Amino acid sequence: MSEMNLEQMTETYYDVLKEIGNIGAGNATTALASMLQCKVDMKVPQVRLLDFKDVGSEIGGEEQIVVGVYLAVEGDITGSIMFLLPVDAARHLVEKLMGMQMSGDTFGEMEISAIKEIGNIITGAYLNSLSMMTNLKILPSIPSLSIDMAGAILSVPAIEFGTMGDNILMIETQFTDDMEMNGYFILVPDIESYEKILSSLGIG
Repeated sequence: MSEMNLEQMTETYYDVLKEIGNIGAGNATTALASMLQCKVDMKVPQVRLLDFKDVGSEIGGEEQIVVGVYLAVEGDITGSIMFLLPVDAARHLVEKLMGMQMSGDTFGEMEISAIKEIGNIITGAYLNSLSMMTNLKILPSIPSLSIDMAGAILSVPAIEFGTMGDNILMIETQFTDDMEMNGYFILVPDIESYEKILSSLGIG
């Protein structure tokens, strides 16, 4: 049984995670700009270690409607990742990508497909950064998408949390094209994977 938990992460490791957050968010911004064919700016990401129960309030309240893109991760590390975006920001990105306004508030099949693609590119950029810094092979699954209240979407990874305590690593990134958008990237590797990441960075 592993003795490590997230409260015991060293300051150095936390700095490395911030660096991964910075590079990942930078890569995601570049990928997004190229996908949308417009300039996208990014503020320095905020990396936080939170109690899982506080995540909902950090992203604007458990009742806020958000779009969640969820992927399982396999390869040298296992776990899951999630990218959350407020529904207004998701609508804005879909309209930009499709070059047309959405009719009404409902995400149809085409809009959902566009959001999955955006989520795929953004999460892929983060995972590539992690993979490049650690030299670990990281294989994401096909993304699944939910549009629901934040509390309901967050209950999916919450079920997996029994094995690793209540803390979660959250990276908040603010993107701007002609609208400010907050995206939340949640990384949930299992404990053994955290230890692999640590030792591959020479910290463990």
